[in-house]
Amino acid sequence: MSITSALFGHTRRGTPVTAYRLTNAGGACAVILDYGATIQSLCVPDRDGNPVDVVLGYDTLEEYEANDGYLGATIGRFANRIAGGTFFLNGQEYRLAKNDGANHLHGGVCGFDKQLWQGKIEGDGLVFSRTSPDGEEGYPGALEIQVRFTLSEDNTLQIQYDAQADRDTPVNLTNHSYFNLAGRGTVSGHTLQICAERYAEGTADCMPTGRLLEVEGTPFDFRKEKTIGETFEYDHNFVLAGSPAARLCCPETGIVLTVETDLPGMQVYTSNMLGARTGKGGMELGLRSAVCLETQLFPDGMHHYGFSNPFLPAGQKLCTVTRYRFSQTP
Repeated sequence: MSITSALFGHTRRGTPVTAYRLTNAGGACAVILDYGATIQSLCVPDRDGNPVDVVLGYDTLEEYEANDGYLGATIGRFANRIAGGTFFLNGQEYRLAKNDGANHLHGGVCGFDKQLWQGKIEGDGLVFSRTSPDGEEGYPGALEIQVRFTLSEDNTLQIQYDAQADRDTPVNLTNHSYFNLAGRGTVSGHTLQICAERYAEGTADCMPTGRLLEVEGTPFDFRKEKTIGETFEYDHNFVLAGSPAARLCCPETGIVLTVETDLPGMQVYTSNMLGARTGKGGMELGLRSAVCLETQLFPDGMHHYGFSNPFLPAGQKLCTVTRYRFSQTP
């Protein structure tokens, strides 16, 4: 395993941004920016041993600053949506930024994806850390966060999230990588399997209703591997029921992605609202350019009885791990 770093660019304010490169003995490679703790590139071998970059991203920092979509970014303080941008905690109402219509999405206008993290090489891993100050985007308490990335010799990218706050606060962390195991085109022909018996029913604006419905007999039934297809758009949270959480496969390249996590939910998103744009190497991006497999707590959990508890008590340590393991079919 080797880890190197290089200048990626400068922010609008002139602050330098570093790209860290993790490379294993087999040639798999991950490039992660300290801007947004963002996975900019992830190259793994296909069935013939050729490297394929399996995540969407941009070639320049200017594009990351200018575009929406959260490509590859670490998301927080609270991933997914919070209805009305408000919640009550300890008898007090908190008002957050409304950056998704009437709702709050992925931490607000300037969430973790738009922040410059402090990166350092630590052993065989790469650690990004920052303090989200009290009141940032409306959230209570100062939150200390560390995100550790490691790339193993068996082509597993592991992400470990650690957090602790000085006041009770909602915390829901994830990574927003867009996976395309062909490295081009769409993911309509990819096959997907999800270990989930239920999913969170959603409204037209992707807000959960609070009902967890059975997947059987619906387009959400991925208990057996099936093609993602072109007839249905996904932006839904699945209730995970075992390990692995998901298995994504590209018949063209033979690359298989297996997702493992200790979190209860996973948002599956097929780039439905990713407006037409140009990504790395001139790749044209848009609807179904990729699929996101965002491991997380359930969205809007503070408003729905029976959803996973979204609040981190003051002084209590949060630690959660997600692994993206890559292999090949014959």
